Amino acid sequence: MMAKSLIFSYNSYIRETKLYMSINTFQLWNRSFGWGVFTVALLTYGLTVEPTASFWDAGEYIATAAKLQVGHPPGAPLFQMIGAFFALFSTSPENTALMVNYMSVFSSAFSVLFLFWTLTLLMKKLPAFQSLENNAERLTFFGSAMVGALAFCFSDSFWFNAVEAEVYAMATFILSLLFWLGLRWEQDMNSPRGDRWLLLISFIIGLSFGVHFMGLLTIPAIGMIYYFKNTPKVTVKSFLLANVVSIAILLFIFKLLLPTTLAFFGNSEVFFVNKMGLPFNSGTLIAALCIGLFFYYSLKYTRNQKWINVNTAILCVLFVLVGFSSWLMIPIRANANTVINENSPADARALLAYYNLEQYPETHLFYGPLFSDIYAGQDETEPYIDDKPKYERDYKTGKYIIVNHWERAKINSSSKHRGFLPRLWSSEHAGNYMNFTGPLEFSIVPEYKSNEMLKSRVDEFRADIRDGVVTGDDYHNFFRSLSPYLVIEKPSFWSSLQFLFQYQIGYMYWRYFMWNFTGRQNDIAGTYNVLNGNWISGIPFIDNLRLGNQSEISDDARNNKARNTYFFLPFLLGLMGLIFVYQQDPKRFWVLLLFFLFTGLALKIYLNERPFEPRERDYALVGSFYVFALWIGLGAFYLSQKTKTWIKSKAIAPTVVAVCLMAVPVLMAFQNWDDHDRSGRYTAQSMAKSYLESIQKDVGAMIFTIGDNDTFALWYAQEIEGYRTDVKTINTSLLATDWYIDQLKRKTYESDPIPSQMTHPLYAYGIRDYIKHESLLDSVRWDIKDFMNWVASDHPRTKYKSLLEQAGEDPRRLPKGTQEMVFYPTNKIRVEVNKENVLKSGVVKPEDEALIIPYIDIDLPEGGMTKNQIMMLDILANNDWKRPIYFTGGSYADSEYIWMKEYLQLEGLVYKLVPIKTPQNSNNPYIMGRLDADLMYDIVMNWSWGNSESPDIYHDVETRKNSISFRSNMARLAEKLIEEDKKDKAKKILDLAMEKMPLDYFGYYSLLVPFVDTYYRLGVIESAQSLAKQVAFKYSDELEYFTSLTPSEQFMMGEEIITQVERYRTLVEAILIHEDRELLKTELDHFTNAIQRFKSLYGDYDYYTSLNDFVEGYYLSGQKEKAEELAVSIVSQYEERFGMIAQFSKSNKKLFFDRVKGEILDFQELIYRVELMDGADFADSLQKRFDQSMEQFELDENSLEN
Repeated sequence: MMAKSLIFSYNSYIRETKLYMSINTFQLWNRSFGWGVFTVALLTYGLTVEPTASFWDAGEYIATAAKLQVGHPPGAPLFQMIGAFFALFSTSPENTALMVNYMSVFSSAFSVLFLFWTLTLLMKKLPAFQSLENNAERLTFFGSAMVGALAFCFSDSFWFNAVEAEVYAMATFILSLLFWLGLRWEQDMNSPRGDRWLLLISFIIGLSFGVHFMGLLTIPAIGMIYYFKNTPKVTVKSFLLANVVSIAILLFIFKLLLPTTLAFFGNSEVFFVNKMGLPFNSGTLIAALCIGLFFYYSLKYTRNQKWINVNTAILCVLFVLVGFSSWLMIPIRANANTVINENSPADARALLAYYNLEQYPETHLFYGPLFSDIYAGQDETEPYIDDKPKYERDYKTGKYIIVNHWERAKINSSSKHRGFLPRLWSSEHAGNYMNFTGPLEFSIVPEYKSNEMLKSRVDEFRADIRDGVVTGDDYHNFFRSLSPYLVIEKPSFWSSLQFLFQYQIGYMYWRYFMWNFTGRQNDIAGTYNVLNGNWISGIPFIDNLRLGNQSEISDDARNNKARNTYFFLPFLLGLMGLIFVYQQDPKRFWVLLLFFLFTGLALKIYLNERPFEPRERDYALVGSFYVFALWIGLGAFYLSQKTKTWIKSKAIAPTVVAVCLMAVPVLMAFQNWDDHDRSGRYTAQSMAKSYLESIQKDVGAMIFTIGDNDTFALWYAQEIEGYRTDVKTINTSLLATDWYIDQLKRKTYESDPIPSQMTHPLYAYGIRDYIKHESLLDSVRWDIKDFMNWVASDHPRTKYKSLLEQAGEDPRRLPKGTQEMVFYPTNKIRVEVNKENVLKSGVVKPEDEALIIPYIDIDLPEGGMTKNQIMMLDILANNDWKRPIYFTGGSYADSEYIWMKEYLQLEGLVYKLVPIKTPQNSNNPYIMGRLDADLMYDIVMNWSWGNSESPDIYHDVETRKNSISFRSNMARLAEKLIEEDKKDKAKKILDLAMEKMPLDYFGYYSLLVPFVDTYYRLGVIESAQSLAKQVAFKYSDELEYFTSLTPSEQFMMGEEIITQVERYRTLVEAILIHEDRELLKTELDHFTNAIQRFKSLYGDYDYYTSLNDFVEGYYLSGQKEKAEELAVSIVSQYEERFGMIAQFSKSNKKLFFDRVKGEILDFQELIYRVELMDGADFADSLQKRFDQSMEQFELDENSLEN
């Protein structure tokens, strides 16, 4: 008996020992491989990380992180605090951005690590997993997980996020960590201390609010993990209920728990201060105490009652709030009045508005207004709705006061133009919506059907519709101009669904998904054509069907570094993994599918994107790509297991995994490296410095900026590198907010406050958001200071209410805010020029003193002005020319230049306001202002270029796009220098531009035609010819691709083709103008041959008559026969056209004759040129044909002259 007992004990010991060793072996391999993929990811991202700030939001994130400032809503305090920690390791201000970028590097590497560990946890649970008894099985198992992890590591969108200071890298890390924690909780779920994982999950969810809300999207998947673990028998009812509850938990945390907590703090503060008479902040402290007591007593009570699940739930809520406490950084730093303090969320109510993104346009997910509301006007039954009251502290009374007229303050949308699932919501994108889903139905309002002029206009528009020449924008303009007289139907529900599936899911999700797992066409933002931004596979017959003949694409398209092809291999492997999981474990399949749907398609529905966004939005979808990478790893495991059933060899499974490793992650790394390698690139930094270097130094200059790229880049340079902190940067969009105006009124570094007479009560939230023009004194031109005194006055006579009372109307029918709205009685103002200040501040050089005018007259908008426009006038009026005012030139709207486009001076990359009139260019309205050649030459020659000319860096689309301003301005400078006979300087400018912005790296070839022209004018013929040949090849190469397309494909891309042809034509005309006979011999034929296949897009008449000038070119190049042949073809078109018109009645002939006078003159001009170049004989024959054509009109001799 004792022997049997000993044997049993020994066997048990052996089993336990083997199990222990098995667990230890698994952990060793799991950790070794895990940290191995982490190392690969860390090295990859560390080698390709951007060394400084990049474009878009990264500059702002770096500036706010390194100095713990307040960035744009909804904020990222945890991201910023960790960024500040990384910034501590910088060795210099210039190195700070790199250190903060490394935060994304490490976050992304940890994302890959936890993805790997997630895969090993998932695969261990599958029935196909048996054991890891030998190295072959271990290599197969962990190698499969490595395939999935590295596929994600080298995926396009994730890699993009990993090498710059943006929140998405850290958000993906949190998402990856949360899902791994969910699986770890599943392992220990019913153990005594298993819920510790749940509490950790709750804490991390709270932390995720300090980075990005992406992490919350793991909640439904974790909820289903809990459901499947604790439900022995799954029923349809319980399954559906579990999904609903999981989603409800997500919504509870995101939309109820945290907003309600912030609202509780805000309401408590107002109540205890206003009602109880306590000092400021007391209500906040009392609210915190109440919350603390609630958790203390509720936890104590539930523990005493042994309500374990309730106790755990309360603990989870507590841990979410503890994690969310990172948000305390925002009001703390907001109260410190940091330089960047967006929205100034200094108290709980402001923090709630910050959290809810109230500064951005309101969107409605399930029911709300559609874009057609813009044509409908206010709602008939409820024209106004309430806004939210804005509380501010009144330190005199010690209470909170409401500063805005919030009741009935907002114009209500028309109830006739609301709908379910309002995908088509943005009135700014009405034209594009109609291009996608078709136009809106419309008819004439019954009471206007007898109006013949209106009927004629509508009939004419309907005729254009039938001819197929009306675009979405044409519909929009037509509706806007005639909406009071038309009944315009709202988009149908089916139109919304069409747009959802066609654009929001089909284009803005599926396209991005295929980028990552099939291949990407190029790095140019897609606008729904076949040329840019599409997915490709690298398999010719598939790509040719979708995108046209890919074997004939241009060299630029073929050599675009972002042209990456994976031949469907990652996609197919992931698809195998998805099917494999479904077959092995349907429960696990649903968890992953739900995770995939929420991080992808559900996110698309929530974001409700418009056509077209300012840039591609793939970076926000990396969560769903993470899930697909899990399927890729599972697909590799499936293939390895499947091949074992076909080939009986221990080595076959590891071999299959090795093949998968090479075919997917290694292929993706090879394809993606060059367009994700940002190492050594300093173009964003150099652009910011070039803007600031263009501004006059140490004179208190102010510059008005417009968008993200021209604002955030300057913030970065000033805040982090301390560069040109004497310049006051003023963003005109933010200038419409009271908090930003308050901040501009403070001195920052060396820049003084803005000059302004408007005090806070005059521009508080809801006050003077808009002022209206009433034409009472338009015969009078007010001095701008008098105008601002009127606008800044709260006297009753300045208010709209007084006008209504004078007109005998009852103002009470309108909202209080409208009654109190300021109006301006004249839109004509005068800005006096203080010549002494102009010269003293250096706005104008002393040598240009004679050009200074005594005043500038401005005509303001006849409708009204917004707060930011009022503030720009306020700054202008109170500056009195003491400080230079600049504009970045990011927009061409008159209001962005304070309606003074004729008083600008181009200096480097910026425009300076000067009291010297320069009439606008009638031929090119984009050429604005005068130019001081010597001043600008000095600026340009001292620009920071970074290493823009380097062949070793990736010239991304933003880098290339910024060359537009550089090239345009440098071309203008060179032309001005030639006018002033400073040819050596002009050549240096041209050579500098070509050196720093090489043609092959920067594109935008149409901007190089002025360079060709200027080289010719300088007599540098070789440079002109070389550049012209290179640009001509680029155009002909692109047109050759278009030639390879079918006629129907050409018709679909007609606009793009004609644009390329006309740009090419402009180049050839530049060569012709300078009579370069040598180059004309080749380029004329190249051009005419390149465009011949596109004759149908023009029509014979337009095609041939557009070649008039080239007849002279053929003569100049000694090709007389070709000149005569082309002239005959052109004349034949004129004869045919005039012959057709001659068939009309006499009255119609006269009408059409008046319309084609210009064409008749062109005909005569052609004959004149032929006579000059070829002599009389051929010209005489053409003249006879002209005379015969004109005789058909039977008009008097004066018709042509008149």
